[in-house]
Amino acid sequence: MDTMRDRFAPVVTRLLDEDPRVAVVLAEIGRDGFAEALRRHPDRVVNVGIREQLLIGAAAGMALTGLRPVVHTFASFLVERPFEQVKLDLGHQGAGAVLVSAAASFDWPAGGYTHMAPGDVALLDTLDGWTVHVPGHPDEAETLLRHAVAAGDDKVYVRLSVQSNARGLPVDGEGFRTVREGRSGVVVAVGPVLDAVLRATEGLDVTVLYAATVRPFDAAGLRRATGAAGTDVVLVEPYLAGTSTAAANDALADVPHRVLGLGVGRAELRRYGRIEEHVAAHGLDARSLRERVGRFLAVGGAVPAGA
Repeated sequence: MDTMRDRFAPVVTRLLDEDPRVAVVLAEIGRDGFAEALRRHPDRVVNVGIREQLLIGAAAGMALTGLRPVVHTFASFLVERPFEQVKLDLGHQGAGAVLVSAAASFDWPAGGYTHMAPGDVALLDTLDGWTVHVPGHPDEAETLLRHAVAAGDDKVYVRLSVQSNARGLPVDGEGFRTVREGRSGVVVAVGPVLDAVLRATEGLDVTVLYAATVRPFDAAGLRRATGAAGTDVVLVEPYLAGTSTAAANDALADVPHRVLGLGVGRAELRRYGRIEEHVAAHGLDARSLRERVGRFLAVGGAVPAGA
């Protein structure tokens, strides 16, 4: 199966052909995928070199002239390094852009901590007005990329990952989707963690919601799932643990509830390892999730064989 990032350049190249407002801004990363697009649209495909602050500044300038810039590099260089420019050049100036990241959380362990950004969504949460898409499959990534580019002049972050669920689900860039119903609690699975969550909760009397768009947070969808009496909620996110706990608490502020936020821990894991080893170390594999979710919701049992 191809990856989300494999879809990125072909989809955006087609958008460049279809819409004269679309522009692409790169900082070396991903330039080979746009070689043909550069030939066809030399005025709307720009590579600024290894200058991430300029990457955002140039995109903001394009947006202020009426273009719809799509900006791409690794998450740590797209959100963290040029954060001041994200805050001021885009946010303060009211300029919109589509930021599309790669190497989410720990997708490239050999790159070390400089190339990891599990705090990217939490960092964007300190700013106003960002839509955040976290697709769980290449098909969803393609749909959400098109949604993002078509979103007027909004500020949109699309978080691509090499981690993927086995199959894509219909996504609309808006609310949560119910994939399993139960009565003993609600588990919200974000993007590529859905398969692990479904294996972990197999046979448990819990509702599972799927979120491929996490900002705006679907407060109404969570309230419907928990019911008028309120209930306990587990958030399983493929980035910093607890990123959405405040949003969930706000959604359920008037009903009894508890919220557990699971995700990538704050401790730096200093050995490269493999993606699967990082997943297990952060307790995001199916077996660990089964134990953690079961203990919190007071449901349990071993992960079924073959799950």
